[in-house]
Amino acid sequence: MSARETHIELIKRLQQGEQSALLGLYDAYSKALYGIIVRICTREDIAQDALQESFIKIWEKIDSYDPGKGRFYTWAYRIAKNTALNTVRKATPLIQTDDLSVYTNKTADLATDYTELNGVLKKLEPHHRKAIELVYFKGLTHREAHEEMAVPLGTFKSYIRQALVQLRTEYPKELLLLSVLVEMIGHG
Repeated sequence: MSARETHIELIKRLQQGEQSALLGLYDAYSKALYGIIVRICTREDIAQDALQESFIKIWEKIDSYDPGKGRFYTWAYRIAKNTALNTVRKATPLIQTDDLSVYTNKTADLATDYTELNGVLKKLEPHHRKAIELVYFKGLTHREAHEEMAVPLGTFKSYIRQALVQLRTEYPKELLLLSVLVEMIGHG
């Protein structure tokens, strides 16, 4: 029996609820999936947890796998990638919790910056402002936000790009922070 036939048999057994089949799939796919996860998470301890969580999701969602729609690896890859991205999102605090006591008047500085950023956001066209608010302040992915705005995904992404270009010229310091957040969160 070839490796591919063995994997197909393991998938069928897993779909029937056989726990030992998960171990076989883990042996076959964990190294490849871990490679993807560790590139996203960058820390091995977090990547190992994400790998374990990915295989739990594979176990729970195996009934939704359809071999007619694609290879098992592709299906498992998407689960692992999304799990890793979600893990990074959860692990990265969006609010600084470090001791900022080195600043003498940190609350006044933060309020001023927010007021200035808010003023720049108000200069954006309404659809650009709405796109930025959905992604950066409400935490929606691009896919979720484009559905909420009822526009095509490509159009939504162009709204984000155009808004970021305008923000870059108006308020470069905060845009750098937003750009870093985009890279950490991903584009959904």
